[in-house]
Amino acid sequence: MSLALAGKAGMRLVSFLLGAVVVPALVLCSAWGYSYLEPSEGSEMKKGYDIRKTGLVPVYPKGYACSPLTSFYASWLDVDGTHRDEIHSGVDGGQLGEWILAPAAGTVRAVWEADWQWGKEGALLVVHTAEDLNLEGEGAAFYYTVYDHLKYDEIAKLKPGQKIARGERLARVYRPGGHAHYLPEVHWEVWEVEDDTLTWTVNRYGGREWRNPRARLIDPLYMLGVHRPPDDGRSVSVVPFERGRNYSKFRGFTYIFQCRKT
Repeated sequence: MSLALAGKAGMRLVSFLLGAVVVPALVLCSAWGYSYLEPSEGSEMKKGYDIRKTGLVPVYPKGYACSPLTSFYASWLDVDGTHRDEIHSGVDGGQLGEWILAPAAGTVRAVWEADWQWGKEGALLVVHTAEDLNLEGEGAAFYYTVYDHLKYDEIAKLKPGQKIARGERLARVYRPGGHAHYLPEVHWEVWEVEDDTLTWTVNRYGGREWRNPRARLIDPLYMLGVHRPPDDGRSVSVVPFERGRNYSKFRGFTYIFQCRKT
C-alpha cells in the first residue's frame, strides 16, 4: 500500500502506521521480533524518516520546462491549496495525461487496484536495488517507489518481476479515484527497505494495501539530490531524464516527468 493523499483520507495514515509499525524516534517492534533506533541524519540533506520535514526544495534546470511538484513531503497543504487532514506522505505533481517516467532502473513489485474511499484507482510499486542506483554500501538494500491515482487498466499490462529501465514510461497522470472534481496528480512515495518482503491486507473500502515493517518513508527529493548533493543542504537540482545519455554511473533518481528544452 501507500499513504497517498492523506488529506482526503485521514484514516489511511493511521491504518498504515498501526499495520507497518512505522513510528518516529525509538522504534520498538517487538511484534515483528526486532527493535532499532532511528537512523541519524547528517548535516547535509535530510531524509525525513517517517514523514518529518526535510526543508528540501526542487530547483528545476535552466533551459528546460518541467512540470513542477505541487505538494511536498511532510506538508499540510494539498495540491489545491487546502489544508490536509493528515501530513503528506509523499510528493504530488504532473499534468493530466502526462507520462510518469521511471526514476531509475528497477523491477515491478506489485500492480493493484486501490481504494481509499474516493473510488477505485490503479497503484504501482517498483523496487530498486542499491546496485540499480549505484548506492551499494551507502544506505538501504532496496528502495520502493510507489505511484498512486493511476488508471488501473493502463498499468494492468505491467507484471510483477518485469524489469523497468530508467526513463521508461510507467503510466499517465490521472486523478484520485478518476473523479473530475479532484485536480490531476500522481502521488509519489519513496521508501527505504531492508527486507523486500510484502504481506497484503484489505481496507474497509475493499482496496488492497501492502505491509512491510522494514520499509521507512523518506522524502523523494532526497533521492533526486543524491547524485549532485546541494551545497546548502536543501536546494535539490532536479536532473531530467534525457534519452541517449549514459546513466551507468548516475546515483539516485532522475525526474519522473519529462522536461522539454526551451
